[in-house]
Amino acid sequence: MTDAALRPPRRLPRLSLRLPRARRAPRWFTHAVAWAGRGIRPLRIVAALGWTVLAVGAVALVVALAGDWVEFLAVAAVALASVVVAVPFVLGRTALAVRVELVSPRVVVGEPAVGRVAVRNAARRASGALRIELPVGRVRAAFRVPRMATGDEHEELFTIPTQRRAILTLGPVKSVRSDPAGLLRREVSWTDPSELYVHPRVVSLSADTTGFLRDLEGLPTRDLADDDVSFHALREYAPGDDLRHVHWKSTARTGTLMIRQYEQTRRSHLLLVLSTRAADYADAGEFELAVSIAGSVGVSALRAGKAVSVLTPTGRLHAPTATQLLDRLSGVELGAAHDGLEATARAAFRAAPAASVVVFLTGAATALGEVRAASLRVPVTARSMCVRAAVGEDLARRTVGDVATVSVPDLASLHAAMRAVTA
Repeated sequence: MTDAALRPPRRLPRLSLRLPRARRAPRWFTHAVAWAGRGIRPLRIVAALGWTVLAVGAVALVVALAGDWVEFLAVAAVALASVVVAVPFVLGRTALAVRVELVSPRVVVGEPAVGRVAVRNAARRASGALRIELPVGRVRAAFRVPRMATGDEHEELFTIPTQRRAILTLGPVKSVRSDPAGLLRREVSWTDPSELYVHPRVVSLSADTTGFLRDLEGLPTRDLADDDVSFHALREYAPGDDLRHVHWKSTARTGTLMIRQYEQTRRSHLLLVLSTRAADYADAGEFELAVSIAGSVGVSALRAGKAVSVLTPTGRLHAPTATQLLDRLSGVELGAAHDGLEATARAAFRAAPAASVVVFLTGAATALGEVRAASLRVPVTARSMCVRAAVGEDLARRTVGDVATVSVPDLASLHAAMRAVTA
């Protein structure tokens, strides 16, 4: 062995990578930004009308100075004085404890949502009269709270009409101080926003109309497995096989270790493919009927203990329970740029490849050729059908290729329609 072999390896020089330090902003710049933020904050109380008055006053002042017009100088003085006079109306501090309580955070479309707003004076001194606003979606409900002593509580009941299916955001509740002319407006939020779900109308489907799901339970498929309930055949032992599945009689007869092989059985999995493309429906009422049909079929299957998946062109709706399914359907909306039924069906089986029953839900304006094209995306092991929301048409059943298609004029006809399409 040579000396070179016994010599310890030479250490490589250490490389130090020093990144340039970020230069700190000058202290005067930081203070300037902070003071600018403090200066902009009070300007938030100026309402749109207040900015208009200030703009008119500024223009009048420029014209008065440029042309030596006393009349425009008077206009500028009145505009500035109006804003100055409005300032005392928005001054003052208030400490409130506000609660918003709903009888139920979920209602069916057409049923009013009832609740109350409780306002308590948490300050150490009496509070003056206040204006309380409760935003409900894009609408604001206003309440007048009278003067309250320390610890006093004022309660206001409210009713929210639900004309259409939606997810409404309630709150945050705000106290508002404003001058009589509405030039200045000071808002303080006291609660966090909450949600009100307006569910679609649904009907309960009996077992005979959803029996196709029960009938599919336990049907064998062409997929083979090493562990199931349906015995299929025997094969020779392979390393790694579970010895619990050894067929000892065949092993003794053949002299070769034989393993049982099973046939996978089909589990009921309902896939609802709901079209939200505006071109597939005659009007918004027809789309609401399609959403109600989706809710009725899905809720009935979930209550029967079946797996349900709902897919729209905008994505899959995560709904493991009936309540969550209706919550998700409350926010489904039409869209002109959404994909059609065929494109949605193509994505459906990437999201739910184990579906055993597929129900296409669309409107009367959908071409039957598109229904046929969508059904070709369904695997041969799954059963498919189409339910068309067709307001004004008669209840009718037809077959488009291998797809049973039924037209439903209203929600009351859904029971008979599903019984006809699953017969």
